[in-house]
Amino acid sequence: MRDLLYKNLTSSDGKKRILASSEIVDKEGVRSIIRRKFVCMVKEIKDNKMGEKPLPYLYVLKERNTFEQKERFYCRLKGSVYAVSGRRLFLILYTHSLKISLATLQKQP
Repeated sequence: MRDLLYKNLTSSDGKKRILASSEIVDKEGVRSIIRRKFVCMVKEIKDNKMGEKPLPYLYVLKERNTFEQKERFYCRLKGSVYAVSGRRLFLILYTHSLKISLATLQKQP
């Protein structure tokens, strides 16, 4: 069995966008849940004052529980980039995240 969910959300001013997907799969006695998320925000920089750009960030977590027969993986990446359109300067902030959970399914008596 496979369940898919997809979301594409954009703010009314178009400066923030969220893309998310979730997938749940039950196969060969294992349930896997995979969630992906991307968030992007655009900010205009006035008077070409760039200032300090946020530092990139990477976070990774992996857990294994052999007693409960579960595994979990989580990864988050944050970053930013400057972009020019016409004579306007923009700062684009983004975040990617990936979450994977694996668990054994309980057998029905």
